[in-house]
Amino acid sequence: MWLSDFRVVLADHVLSRGSVRIENGLIAEVADHPVPGAALHGEGLLLMPGFVDMHGDMVEREVEPRPNVRMPMELGLRDLDRRLVVAGITTAYAAVSFHPGSAYGHMRSYDHTKAMLRGLKEMRARLNIDHRVHARFEITFPDALSVVEELIREGTVDLVSLTDHTPGQGQYRDLERHIQTVAKNNKLSEDEARAEVQRRIEVKKTDGGDLMATIAAITSLCHAHGVRLASHDDDTVEKVALMQSLGADISEFPVTLEAAAEAQARGLATAMGAPNALRGQSYSGNLSARQAHAAGLLDILASDYHPSAILPAVLELAKADPGGLAGAARLASANPARALGLTDRGSIAPGMRADLIVADDAGIGHVRATIRGGRKIFSDGSVILSAAA
Repeated sequence: MWLSDFRVVLADHVLSRGSVRIENGLIAEVADHPVPGAALHGEGLLLMPGFVDMHGDMVEREVEPRPNVRMPMELGLRDLDRRLVVAGITTAYAAVSFHPGSAYGHMRSYDHTKAMLRGLKEMRARLNIDHRVHARFEITFPDALSVVEELIREGTVDLVSLTDHTPGQGQYRDLERHIQTVAKNNKLSEDEARAEVQRRIEVKKTDGGDLMATIAAITSLCHAHGVRLASHDDDTVEKVALMQSLGADISEFPVTLEAAAEAQARGLATAMGAPNALRGQSYSGNLSARQAHAAGLLDILASDYHPSAILPAVLELAKADPGGLAGAARLASANPARALGLTDRGSIAPGMRADLIVADDAGIGHVRATIRGGRKIFSDGSVILSAAA
């Protein structure tokens, strides 16, 4: 079938009145002109590659929308699927932590997390988009190593990121700001918050064990099973160098411009959140994604905690991107696909999967329809394929 008369966003430029032919779920042909008799006429709408989201934190909240209020696993996963497809995401890595000592409490208990990830894998064929698993491995919790190892060996995990949320470094390198945040979020006095933060620092010292031994074990396991490895919240050039030496392919959410520059120089793809890019600032006071983009140091946009922010963020960054809309769109499609080793998707070109988004760019933008493998999986009602499609 033909999709005709769109502004087709290719890898390096935009066709003003282009068309795309789909056969057997793949892109068969791209034309630079309208085609009569098409299954869908765009009339100037955008046709973009489906978004590839390497880090989305939503699955835990869909399964348990309020503390201790757990929904059936199938319901939560279906709700997540719907939320992502409406945002134009066609491949999503559900980022789940193995950190039972966190503010999420029992949601991140090992048994609950294993069940949730296995449920996601089991349901993949019945969901709209391609769901994958991103295991956020907290290096200060070595007890989680055997759990993650079990999931990697059985093929449940597709990506591992090495994280350390100990206050005083990484995401929480500004200790005083973090203490104020803990006080506000937990309705504590500043002295109570300071004591709580100090307790978390002491936990790392007493329970963290041999951190390098834990890191070496998990990275070796990832390499043995072909699982991509990312570092998380890189804040110094030394940390980036260490992560690169361990085989990390991606530096997600670098918190300083220096760390982002070092990551790129060492061949790591840098990933930052779409909400950060859209708002123009990090909610935790770290590196702005727009600042990284302006410096040429941003490679990947991820949903982080708000999937509907991706399209507006792409449109916002397109205003300043040297490649315009084509360049900004790569941040959420071709670039993450390449970094994650997904060679069959991420761009509109013959032979690639027909994972596509129909969108308009009025205001903050709006996803009109999402297509995966040539099949329409979402429409807001304004985009109707012919019966032949």
